[in-house]
Amino acid sequence: MKKKYLFSIIALSVASACQAASYTDPLGPSQMDQGGVGLLQTPTARMSKDGEFSLNYRDNDQYRFYSASLQLLPWLETTIRYTDVRTREYSSDPNFSGSQTYKDKGIDVKMRLWQEGYWLPEVAVGVRDFGGTGLFDSEFFVANKAWGPLDFSLGLGFGYLGNSGNVSNPFCQFKDSYCTRNTSYNKAGSFNGGDMFHGPAAVFGGVEYQTPWQPLRLKLEYEGNDYKGDFAGRLKQSSPVNVGAIYRIGKWTDLNLSYERGNTLMFGVTMRTNFNDLTQRHRDSEPQAYAPHPQSDMLQHQVVGQQLTDINSNAGFTSPHIQVKDRTLYLTGQQDKYRDPQEGVDRANRILVNNLPENIDTLKVTNTRLNLPLVTTETDVKSLQDTLSGYPLGHELPLKQRRTEPDVPQRAEQGYYIDHDRLQLSWAPVLNQSVGGPESFYMYQLGVEGSVGYWLTDHWNTSGTLFGNIINNYDQFKFTAPPSDSQLPRVRTRVREYVQNDVYISNLQTTYINRLGGSWYGQLYGGYLEMMYGGVGGEVLYRPLDTNWAVGLDGNYVKQRDWNNMMQFADYTVATGNLTGYWQPGFVDGVLVKASVGRYLAKDKGVTFDVSRRFDSGITAGVFATFTNVSAAQYGEGSFTKGFYLSIPLDLLTVTPNRTRAQLNWIPLTRDGGQMVGRKYYLYGLTEERSPAVE
Repeated sequence: MKKKYLFSIIALSVASACQAASYTDPLGPSQMDQGGVGLLQTPTARMSKDGEFSLNYRDNDQYRFYSASLQLLPWLETTIRYTDVRTREYSSDPNFSGSQTYKDKGIDVKMRLWQEGYWLPEVAVGVRDFGGTGLFDSEFFVANKAWGPLDFSLGLGFGYLGNSGNVSNPFCQFKDSYCTRNTSYNKAGSFNGGDMFHGPAAVFGGVEYQTPWQPLRLKLEYEGNDYKGDFAGRLKQSSPVNVGAIYRIGKWTDLNLSYERGNTLMFGVTMRTNFNDLTQRHRDSEPQAYAPHPQSDMLQHQVVGQQLTDINSNAGFTSPHIQVKDRTLYLTGQQDKYRDPQEGVDRANRILVNNLPENIDTLKVTNTRLNLPLVTTETDVKSLQDTLSGYPLGHELPLKQRRTEPDVPQRAEQGYYIDHDRLQLSWAPVLNQSVGGPESFYMYQLGVEGSVGYWLTDHWNTSGTLFGNIINNYDQFKFTAPPSDSQLPRVRTRVREYVQNDVYISNLQTTYINRLGGSWYGQLYGGYLEMMYGGVGGEVLYRPLDTNWAVGLDGNYVKQRDWNNMMQFADYTVATGNLTGYWQPGFVDGVLVKASVGRYLAKDKGVTFDVSRRFDSGITAGVFATFTNVSAAQYGEGSFTKGFYLSIPLDLLTVTPNRTRAQLNWIPLTRDGGQMVGRKYYLYGLTEERSPAVE
């Protein structure tokens, strides 16, 4: 009866749609059951809008799929997924995982080969579950062609997508080894690239129909999987044809209902947003109106005092310093209010030019960070005055302004400043999370961090951070034994023992940090550097102004902190460090590529690749992977270190502008290979304003 009623509803929807004289513009690509743009069980060649991020949930009798999909680049779709296998337990040992059902992690990537043209279809190639156990590992080629409200797809799948073997594998014609595929499941986190495009192959395809009623879309597909040998058990497939519908609620939510395998109901929800489009209205004062009141050659105490106050409150400069030398007025300070540094410079220039001493023809505003001079913005006063006054229509001229190396006079004829507080106190809530563990799928710890810092000089700081637990479910952590499949020192896998301390000093160090001259910056530091390690180290960075590259070198000698008494040390020491190259390719907006070569905490040697994309909203999404001279057998489960992260500017969530950020990390599995020591300050991040493409 269930099947009959469902087909009746779908038939009624199609019949109603066919009576309409025209169709509504499509809402855009939709997500498939396992995450990523597709129909139901099969992918399509379509890509979401650049920057689109979706959270997806699907549920049937055998599986629950939790996935997040991000259109990282216009031609690159990335998906991470947790699959809850409802028919299996996490392990056979109830003392290890209780009654928790089996959880599987997966990573998918799809790349567009070319876009749709008048005659040619859109074509994409993809790999599914390439970094997991191989429960759903697949490769595919797929093409799409739209015809009015109908979007047709046709593809060739291998692995899970091609289990039915309804066609011959074309690669078998070139090499016999492509005719077979290893169908055994791998260790979690392993990269099973040797079987790509191997084994049976199958044709799949279907159509998505945008009905005249815009919230409703219908899907019909023929899939190439026969579900024999499925990890959840032998699943009966009464039909390879699946049908479904999507209903859009509001702007960002889709409800999904489908009937699959001829006998199974699947339902779920997708919530989406776009990292390029996210904005927030802020309550903020307007830039100071242009109302010039020329001053005498000598700075007037009351006038400059008001300017300093306005520069702090209106332009966001902390502890601003105004100086005059020759015919130039200098402003130096750390701008903490606006993510776009130019906004702070423009506001400061308005305040300065409104009460400008006679004979000043140049303004130089220098941005600093932790007292490191980063960049000076030099502005011609006459050009600024003409721009603010307004040119006659048709006679507009560009503002004469340029960025230069930091220019801060050591000696000036006149100067006033607001002194900075050498003692700094702060606190912040902290949420630590882990997902996919054996004891519980979600583990959490909510606490608070209090920080104190004191600047002994302009470049020498001593600081500390104390963490206090409020609530957690870490009492469920039972498995603290060393990994049985790894031969490496336990440099990170004792994390469970560390986090069960309710109160601990996470950082206590002294740091000397300075500009070394030209484009060189450096720091030296020592103390408790992070939760697990203390020691000494240093970093130097060469970063030419307004170039898309930089080079850094760090070196550290550290000792492991004792997890039972974190004020003491264990007996493990290591010298570690990395040479890092940074590159922002000019042909892709917002992308940063990092490559680090060096020695890691487990004394292994190798390279870390990190690729990130900063979207128009300021959100940064990145992925990293580390490969060392440790073999997969020595490394153990996971084979190599990898992960994802999101860096979110908090002014997207607040009513006032600010430059603070929060970071979310997703590391499928914490192991001991390829691990770096943490640092309180990273010179590349501190010198961000030297970039030609600062947000």
